This record gives sequence, structure tokens and C-alpha cells, in this order.
Amino acid sequence: MAELRYRWIIVAAGAVMGCIALGAMFSLPVLLRPIAANTGWSTTGVSAAMTVGFLAMAVGSVAWGALSDRIGARWTCLVGSLLLGAGLELASMAPSLIRFQFAFGLLVGLATSAIFAPIMACVTGWFSTQRSLAVSLVSAGFGVAPLTMSPWVARLASAHDWRQVLQIVAVLVVSVLVPVSLLVRRPPALEQASTQAGDAASPEPAMPIGQLIRSPQFIVLVLTNFFCCATHSGPIIHTVSYAVTCGIPLTTAVTIYSVEGLAGLGGRVAFGLAGDRFGARRTLIAGLLMQAFFAASYYFASSLNVFYAVAVVFGFTYGGVMPLYAVLARENFPLRIMGTVIGGTAMAGSLGMATGPVLGGWLYDTFGSYGSLYLVSWGFGIIAVMMAMTFRPAEQNHDAAVAV
Repeated sequence: MAELRYRWIIVAAGAVMGCIALGAMFSLPVLLRPIAANTGWSTTGVSAAMTVGFLAMAVGSVAWGALSDRIGARWTCLVGSLLLGAGLELASMAPSLIRFQFAFGLLVGLATSAIFAPIMACVTGWFSTQRSLAVSLVSAGFGVAPLTMSPWVARLASAHDWRQVLQIVAVLVVSVLVPVSLLVRRPPALEQASTQAGDAASPEPAMPIGQLIRSPQFIVLVLTNFFCCATHSGPIIHTVSYAVTCGIPLTTAVTIYSVEGLAGLGGRVAFGLAGDRFGARRTLIAGLLMQAFFAASYYFASSLNVFYAVAVVFGFTYGGVMPLYAVLARENFPLRIMGTVIGGTAMAGSLGMATGPVLGGWLYDTFGSYGSLYLVSWGFGIIAVMMAMTFRPAEQNHDAAVAV
């Protein structure tokens, strides 16, 4: 009974860490125009820090995920929390664009990936029932960031220099994430396996890594996640700036981002319940199709009311589909290598997210508007749907025991 109760503490800890970590990284879209105006750096250059961050997340997701399979999510999350605070502090002091891109991009991206993949893998191991719901609730923590962190950062930016804002966020990160990360524990099945193995706390995985990366299920999950994230990356990163170009004040425009986040909370819960009832694969395909067309809907937005309407449906769908990748991973691969598997899919997602910042910035700098960005996002979304439809579950179900 104690384990049944504690698994929800793991969910709560993951949600809190996800909210603050992702909120810290996504403070850049809110600060994008203030940074460019204050420093004279180009929109493309500042946006590129997010691209660097997502590329760092891509590399870090695999590395941190594999490391969490060996030492547990608690320690990767702890190190990531400290690194995130350091990256934000260094970014606030950056005297040049290159150093800003290094600090905010490389360090913050690596730090965020140290939390995301390990905690998601950890949660899937704590649940054999209600798994879609549990993973969705953790993902909802990440989704709360636009609803909580972004407005807070916007208010700070209205009263403080962007450098001071990043320093304040860094203090929040360290003071909250470090103690919360200590609440994280390895799934009971892995603890039992380690005890039975004696000193062999990190036995060989049940599935060799070479077999994993060649498996059709892994390949399809990776490609689907890439195009899924490429679909919503540009709209997430640039919609606040797009709204500002339409004459909406920054402090008001950032509420569009918050509406997306609020809708995403509902989407995560709704898609999680649907995944438990109808299956993660079917739910994912339906969600990806909706996401593609709702992303394109931003093309027609110009007034605040239309922005809000699109933000509701778009946030609901992109927020809802993301947790389903972890559920599909857990249904098709052994728990022993879950950090590696989710790290691999998160790598693909990060690479997909990396397309949006620079692509959107380049399109704006080149054509003077963001309209074409949303049409490109629609194309990425249709490809994601086609990829998801090719997914075929593995014959073996890995919900049972952990192979030692």
C-alpha cells in the first residue's frame, strides 16, 4: 500500500520539476523581443539560442536517459537542477550573442533534458495500471509552465531588465528543484531486481541497444515524435511575437501562450484517459491529425479573440499527444532500458523542436511575417500522422517482471 501511495508523490514531484524546468527554458520566447531590443542582436540570432537548446536536449536526452537506467532518476534530476540554475545565471551575464547562445542554449538545454527523460521513464516504471493518466499528469506539469512561469516572467520583464529576470528565475530553479528531486525513487521492480542481483546494481539490459535502435517500433516512435514536435515548435516559440506584430501588447500577447498551456492541461488529462480506454496508438493518431490542422489555423489569426480560440484547440491537442509516446515506449520495451528508450524518443522530439526557432525567425526576417511558418507546420503535422499510422506494437508485453 505504501508503494501505491508513493507512486503519486513521484507523479507530483515530476510535475513540479517539469513545470519549473521547462518554464525556465521557455522564458526565452517571452524575453525574445526585449533581449533583441536591448542588445541589438537579431531575432534570428536570439531565437537560435532555443535551437541550440533543443539540439543540446537531443544529445542530452539519450545520455541522461541511459545514465538514469544505471544510477536512477533522482541523481540525474539533481545534477540537472544545479546545471539549469548555472546556465541561467551565465546567460544573464553574457556580453555577446555567441556566449548567450552557449549559456542559454547548450547549458540550459542539457539541464532540461536531465529532468525530462529520466522522470518520465521513472514514472512509467511505477505504474502498471493507470499509466497513461499518470504520465499525462506528469506531462501536465510541463504544460503548466506557460500558464504559470510565462506570465510571471512577463511581469518580471515589465519591471526588470532581462538579465535580472534570468537571475531571478535561476534562484527559483535551484531553491525548488534541488529539494524536490530528492523525493524521486527508482521503481520498486528495479529496486527488487538490484537487491536480487547483489552488487550488480546495473545489470545488462534485457534488450541489447543495437536491437533496440533497429526495432521498427523504436524507429517509428522516433520519426513520429520528430515530425510531431516540428509541427508545434514554430507556433509555440513565435506566436507571442506574431501577436505583437499584429498590434497586441506583450503583456497581453503572452496570455495567448498561457491559454495554450491551460488548454494543454485539459488535453493531457483527456488524452491520458482516452489512451487508457482506447489505446495509446489510436489516440495518438487522432491527436496528431487534429494538431496539424489546428497549427495551420494560426495563419488566419490577427485579433486577440481569434488567437485565443486557436490557442485553446491547438494547446489541447499538442499537449494531449506528447505523453502518449512514453506510454507506447513502456508497452513495447523492457523497463530496464526505459530511460534509454524515452531518451531516444525525446532526442527526436528535441530535434523537431529545434526546427521552429530558427525557421520561424528566418521566415520573419525574410518575408516580414509569420504566415508561412504555420503552413509549414501543417505539412510537418501531416507527415507525423502518416508515420504514426505505420506503428505496429511488439508481440511481447513488458509490463510484467524485469529481466535480470
